[in-house]
Amino acid sequence: MSFLKTHSQTLYDTDYLQWIETTVEKLQSQDYANVDWENLIEEIADMGKSERRSLKSNFIVILVHLLKWQFQPQKQSGSWEASIIEHRRRVKEALDDSPSLKSYLESVFKECYAQAVKQAKAETNLPVESFPVMCPYELAEVTNDEFLPQ
Repeated sequence: MSFLKTHSQTLYDTDYLQWIETTVEKLQSQDYANVDWENLIEEIADMGKSERRSLKSNFIVILVHLLKWQFQPQKQSGSWEASIIEHRRRVKEALDDSPSLKSYLESVFKECYAQAVKQAKAETNLPVESFPVMCPYELAEVTNDEFLPQ
């Protein structure tokens, strides 16, 4: 019936927002000895992973809609185009905030395209052979606000 935290629990475990606020205060006051360094380092590392995951996810959505646009032209819709615009905006913002993400995007381009083909196949019911093995778009085209495949 004790209200005390167990030995292994920390503020990080029990109140994340308060942990952030407390950590910021400690850093601002240069109270480095009392900073929860282990969790702070983990959070910073996770932020980078989260940024990469988000970029990759948005990029795949663009590729899926470009494939659907090109290979199912009879079903082109404003919602597809709106999705392309929205996800390009998200990718552009991520690259503007962190230009180093461009090299990451280049390194996962083929993987993103493979995932996009799987998703486009599922969404269109077209055979996987309907889509090119290699991405028919350049990175600059995928992120270009004016580009839609014919």
